[in-house]
Amino acid sequence: MYLSRSKKIHISSQVNGYSTVFLSLSIMIILSLILALFQGARIGAVKMKTECVADISMNSILAEYNRELFKQYSLLMVETSYGSGNHSITNTEEHLKNYAQKNFTRSLEGRIRRSQTMTSIYCKDARITGTSYATDNGGAVLNRQILEYMKAEPLEHAIFEAQENTKKLTESGFDTTDVEEMARANQEEIDSIELPTIINEDGEEEEVSLANPADQVNSQKGVGVLNLASSGRIHISEAYANLNEYCSYRAQNKGTGLNDRLELSAVDRLLLEEYYFEKCSRYGKELEKSLLKYQLEYLVYGESSDWRNLEKFAETLLFWREASNLAYILTCQSKISAAEAAAAALAAVCFAPELKDPVKYSILFAWTFAESISDIAILLEGGRVPLFKSDDTWQLGFWEMLSFRNNLGKRDCGSGLYYKDYLRMRLLMTSHEDKTKRLMDVIEMDVRLTPGNGTFKLDHCLDTFCGEISVGTSYGYDTKIERVYGYEE
Repeated sequence: MYLSRSKKIHISSQVNGYSTVFLSLSIMIILSLILALFQGARIGAVKMKTECVADISMNSILAEYNRELFKQYSLLMVETSYGSGNHSITNTEEHLKNYAQKNFTRSLEGRIRRSQTMTSIYCKDARITGTSYATDNGGAVLNRQILEYMKAEPLEHAIFEAQENTKKLTESGFDTTDVEEMARANQEEIDSIELPTIINEDGEEEEVSLANPADQVNSQKGVGVLNLASSGRIHISEAYANLNEYCSYRAQNKGTGLNDRLELSAVDRLLLEEYYFEKCSRYGKELEKSLLKYQLEYLVYGESSDWRNLEKFAETLLFWREASNLAYILTCQSKISAAEAAAAALAAVCFAPELKDPVKYSILFAWTFAESISDIAILLEGGRVPLFKSDDTWQLGFWEMLSFRNNLGKRDCGSGLYYKDYLRMRLLMTSHEDKTKRLMDVIEMDVRLTPGNGTFKLDHCLDTFCGEISVGTSYGYDTKIERVYGYEE
């Protein structure tokens, strides 16, 4: 019996030993699993926090857009000098790193207590690896932002009228008919005809004077179109800009091509035209915020002064108006008859019948010029001039033509287009590339007039960027996140 009992006790002890080993092994496996899960959770937390901080930091960069650029031109861009005059993307990298560090930093209470968090994460570095600036790809980035802004704006009826008027003008040949060249050729024909000679009071032989009334008008051409049309009755801005200081006249800073592609549709181009008229000043609608007061005229001609830009447009108006007025006057029998009568009388007095036709046309050309200067004066004073003249809208009679400078701007034609309508036509006929680069100049001119923006440069205005944030942890795990952020992303 005793032997049997002892054997039983031995068997029980052996079973208990097996249980202890099994439990120990199980606990080790469970602890390993728990630790693995904890490490995985910690890595996941690091990644999640890094993504959150990246989102906060990069959006904070975008929130630093230039306020004046937005206020005046409704454009959201970060000027990377931040008003310091030091234009470099490294400034933005420093801002990005600073935002990331602040968002990873423990709370004040945690720093005082020196407590450790589950992640123990910190920012190792922050870099910007890709950029897109306003001027990239010939201003495609700038135009993309403009179109985003203008999508909420309906196209005005005026732009469609301008399109139709431009079509009429070109189809009628008014933009290619050089009346002044025709007048010069006609004058050369007159000058080639020898006039008879007479003996004057001093007994000397001299050529008979033609006394062509057209000469009285033609002698005024040297004064200049704008001087003739304004005649000191209107104020013209004397503003001037040193163009070498602005965007289109210097080597531009360029991005990495991150987001600078833009295909413009016909509607897009019309929206851009609307934007120009909404944001830019012109003659008759000057803005205090602007350096050059005639900004739309600058978009067309790119001259350094308001006077010169307005003068160039006045010359364009003269070209168009002379072509239009000549087309009308050559169909108006009463005016042709008046010119023929005067020419016939002069030819008879000079005993040179071959002068009749050239003198007739010289009078018609001079009449056309005088009427065209009158048209420009009306437009400058806020009146209307139709694209095509009629008996009712013609301003100067034969005798008024001879003293046309005393008869300028006294009457409105009663119908037709205003100055802004002709300007819209000329703007439509200007290349998209020229308008874009000159708009960049205008933006820089205006923003630089505001406090803290004296060194503003549009080619350092950031629209889209690729940011890379590298983080480390106190337990040796490192990670990196890269994201592209922009105002239209």
